[in-house]
Amino acid sequence: MTTTLVWLIGAAVAVVFVGLLTLRLVQQYERGVVFRFGRVVERVREPGLRVLVPIADRMMKVSTRVVVLAVPAQGAITRDNVTVKVDAAVYFRVVDPVKAIVNVEDYKHAVSQVAQTSLRTVIGRADLDTLLSDRERISAELKTVIDAPTEQPWGVRIELVELKDISLPEQMTRSMSRQAEAERERRARVIAADGERQASEQLAAAAGRMSATPGALQLRLLQTVSDVAAEKNSTLVMPFPVELLRFFENRGGGAQEPVQAPEPAIQSIPSPHDAGHRWWRSPDGGVPDPLGRTDDLVDAGYTVRGPDDITNSGPAV
Repeated sequence: MTTTLVWLIGAAVAVVFVGLLTLRLVQQYERGVVFRFGRVVERVREPGLRVLVPIADRMMKVSTRVVVLAVPAQGAITRDNVTVKVDAAVYFRVVDPVKAIVNVEDYKHAVSQVAQTSLRTVIGRADLDTLLSDRERISAELKTVIDAPTEQPWGVRIELVELKDISLPEQMTRSMSRQAEAERERRARVIAADGERQASEQLAAAAGRMSATPGALQLRLLQTVSDVAAEKNSTLVMPFPVELLRFFENRGGGAQEPVQAPEPAIQSIPSPHDAGHRWWRSPDGGVPDPLGRTDDLVDAGYTVRGPDDITNSGPAV
């Protein structure tokens, strides 16, 4: 009796041990890749309780859920030679568990490295304006570039790629701010000028209609006086008819022509050979300088050339 009980207990323990070795639970979001004596079995184990051959089989589970991978900020130079830093987020999932296990050692790390290099490549082919304004096209191109080396060889499909942040140099940020401010100021001036044009057109039309009716001008004047008096201020408005100004203007004979000042007469400089002309001469009786220069202005005399060619000496001038 005792021996039989021991055998039963031993058999139960063996069954439990064999069950632990042969039974595997696969979750709904997982797929099982079985290796039998080191060789992969082509049939992938679906979710549920699966039986393996003890000692011969070894199963690895692969998640088929979407994985979110954050790509670190990458410094790159755009096509128009602007240095930027861009980080992104990559969404991918495994579509072929066998390739994801057999063809690549760590598919998550491999996708991360491919995403970083592809991000630099795509940024280098785009200019700054496209990078800032057309992110959807950049994201679609980046998805295509990353998906090319990952889906077929590694069994990983890129679902979505999104650019997270684009960091610009501080100097470039200030330049763009000044450009945007100048553009807004230009638009404001254009709008103000258009408003002035429309207002002038309306005022011209109103003035044309009011000029046809003299009483309308008087009513407008009285309305202006009423508006000023309603403000409770100390402003005194004295209406003055425009017709009275026109009356005085007509009586005065119109505007007088401005009197031009006479131009000053230009005196000609006499020549040394003219009569009555004086020039400087040296005190020693030498030849006088025709330009009026002398060595000694104190002792120098002058010579008068008259009609009779009379030479006089006098004190220095």
